[in-house]
Amino acid sequence: MALMRCDFFSEALELSTSMTVILPQETTTQIGMSGAARESGAPVLYLLHGLSDDDTIWLRRTSIERYVSTLGLAVVMPAVHRSFYADEAHGNRFWTFLSEELPSLVDRFFKVSTRREDTFVAGLSMGGYGAVKWALRQPERFAAAASLSGALDVANPGMREGRPELMDRVFGGEVRGTDNDLLWLLEQTAKSGRQLPALHVSCGTEDGLMHHNHAFVDTAHRLDVPVTVEFEPGEHEWGLWDRKIQDVLRWLPLS
Repeated sequence: MALMRCDFFSEALELSTSMTVILPQETTTQIGMSGAARESGAPVLYLLHGLSDDDTIWLRRTSIERYVSTLGLAVVMPAVHRSFYADEAHGNRFWTFLSEELPSLVDRFFKVSTRREDTFVAGLSMGGYGAVKWALRQPERFAAAASLSGALDVANPGMREGRPELMDRVFGGEVRGTDNDLLWLLEQTAKSGRQLPALHVSCGTEDGLMHHNHAFVDTAHRLDVPVTVEFEPGEHEWGLWDRKIQDVLRWLPLS
């Protein structure tokens, strides 16, 4: 694998920012690990971080580079700070950066596929929210999307009660019934007739966000939207996420 920290300027954010990128490399003589790569553009996983983290966190807390080495899969991990992957009400345009500018730059900088069947998104906590939001707003972009312990119901009043200043800065007023509300967005996208990506939702049963995940899964079942669900004992912590990202990688429909 090739690993790089890419520092670049974002027009959407009007500032310099970073992404950490793993690129596939075919290897046969590396001790303890082999690598695979395609002749054509590599499939790509956009892997999103949580509220307290940055673009380096998946590398620092898991063995994601080792897990993808034989898959020929590129992994793109952008930095979005505490933005909930949104165009903030009182801040910056992180949704525009994520959904429009970032894929264009990745395509320009790296040899990756742009085909829907080769493009995936996943994330943990705030990043789980971002991954599902991106997949539901732009279902034509992704073959699959996964949330690990995601904050999947940010319209829940408990979110604003727990972090009022953050929620006001990011979302402004009411979230329910807007395209930042994943339960509403799931219903709108499902009823639109657009082809949804495959969805994967996992969470620890002792996690404080478990009720968010139940709400999302219940909505999906009511709408007859297929979703792979993996709820198991665990809290909001990296031991669980290190295990579950391996499950997600096995689940991805890699050709």
